[in-house]
Amino acid sequence: MGLKAALPRYELYLYTAVLGVALIWAGSWILEASSENVNRTAFKESVKPGWHYFGRKMDVADFEWMMWFSTFRNHILFALIGHVIFAKIFTLIAPKHRSFIFGVYGGLAVLVTMGWTFMALVLSHCIILYSVALVKRKWLCFGAGLTTLASIKLEPYNSWQETLVTGSFDLQDILFYGGCGFTIMRCMSFALENCDKKDGSFTFCDLLTYNFYLPFFFFGPIMTFDKYHAQANNTQLTRKEREMWNITIKAVLHLGVILVVDVFFHYLYILTIPNDMKLASRLSDWCLAGLAYSNLVYDWVKAAAMFGVINTVATLDHLDPPQPPKCLTMLYVFSETHFDRGINDWLCKYVYDYIGGDHDKIFKELIATICTFAVTTLWLGPCKLVYIWSFFNCFGLNFELWVAKFFSFPPFSTIEGIMGEGMSRRIRGVFNAANFWTIILYNILSLNSLEFAKLVGRRLIFKGFPLSTLSVLLVTYCGVQLVKERERQQALQDEAEAAKAVNGVKEKAE
Repeated sequence: MGLKAALPRYELYLYTAVLGVALIWAGSWILEASSENVNRTAFKESVKPGWHYFGRKMDVADFEWMMWFSTFRNHILFALIGHVIFAKIFTLIAPKHRSFIFGVYGGLAVLVTMGWTFMALVLSHCIILYSVALVKRKWLCFGAGLTTLASIKLEPYNSWQETLVTGSFDLQDILFYGGCGFTIMRCMSFALENCDKKDGSFTFCDLLTYNFYLPFFFFGPIMTFDKYHAQANNTQLTRKEREMWNITIKAVLHLGVILVVDVFFHYLYILTIPNDMKLASRLSDWCLAGLAYSNLVYDWVKAAAMFGVINTVATLDHLDPPQPPKCLTMLYVFSETHFDRGINDWLCKYVYDYIGGDHDKIFKELIATICTFAVTTLWLGPCKLVYIWSFFNCFGLNFELWVAKFFSFPPFSTIEGIMGEGMSRRIRGVFNAANFWTIILYNILSLNSLEFAKLVGRRLIFKGFPLSTLSVLLVTYCGVQLVKERERQQALQDEAEAAKAVNGVKEKAE
């Protein structure tokens, strides 16, 4: 059933009110827990002095956020500003060679930052996978790529390679795994696209200029080679109407998001509290639900902010990079759950869609998801927690298809047709609300810990039943219905724009 039927306006107002009150209620519990326990011994390592003039300490439990926007901030700004200036000058002087210029600047920046041993290691990965790409056998390219990726994800091979590039720079180990990991994924994309090239092969220079594009090198996102090669070598460089204004607005918006997160870190210790299981076990059901939800929302915000900064630079270079992930609040199906759209696009193109086809065959979908999560497990680094995360998310993705298939057969499809679109949407909203919390429980175990995920699951499903369970599902149901209404309006708007475009073409033809 589609989303053509709109719910009554009073119903949407009610959903908004319930959702708003619930979020404020849960937030107040988290604020109280943060304020009352700021001086706990378990908080000493992750709650540090922040705004002295307000007397608030700051949650610094997320190393990645602190690395990006504190420790590594000046390095990033210096390198990216240099890239923007360098790229702009040479784009004006020699637009035909701007892809080469991007690669040269990126290569020099990597060499200065990490040293010649790291550069030699990255080049060795490029040479190996380029040599395999010349054979033009996809299975061989995939096998060589996954083997190379395993060499930096599995012991003792990763430690041996890391020792080659260890230096005095504090973040060199982080940059090592980021630079090598994304390099291998880009080389695999290059090799697989080269297999589809009919006349000849792409050059080694094409691979190097693609790989050493600095904004994407260490932290992603990944653009598949076909998209990057076409966009970076495009000499018809024009801006859309108000494009620079939109880029500026997005840059200011990302800065605002960073400041908002900084404020929240001073008042809500959403990352530190889940690490203290003694404290977490004493919190209310609503507080635990709010912590679980806010942790996943924060992870989306972090991804949106980090990729947003990078994407702003890439857009200035006339590229169309992968967009930030869809907000967790807007998700109620596993098929749209991802926190890195670049990796997601890569996996969909070369694994998931390649094997799964149109994704309506149960067995093919099962094989496609197993292969996709197998590659994802290797990418994340095989360990017990990653295995559990992969298993449950793979199961969730397949279970959605099984349920959809089951209810598409009579008598369920007949009953749904009789009850009408409005009632159908309400019933689906109930299932979607349960699915939303399944997504949260399956993912907080990788963001926090398996123990915290178990605690939230027990409290919301067993100990909190029926009051906490049903009240949380009611609030989630309200949120899902609001999301569905937004999707319905967006679908109608897209249909109107498509119809307008078709009419415009007809008028020109006449």
